[in-house]
Amino acid sequence: MLNVPVTVDGAASEVNIAQSSGSDALDDAARQAVRRWRFIPAKRGGEPVAGWVRVPVVFRLEG
Repeated sequence: MLNVPVTVDGAASEVNIAQSSGSDALDDAARQAVRRWRFIPAKRGGEPVAGWVRVPVVFRLEG
């Protein structure tokens, strides 16, 4: 689970671990992936504003 502050232009200003997966490698992979995402910013009165979102990340092994 990640906490992500989102800027008015939809970028993740930082990515913080809210709840670890228990693996540093998986936590780092989740942070790196979410840093590249673009979000739709919150709006107040029709204008975009900075906010934050909690992002759940689920890892699955397929094979």
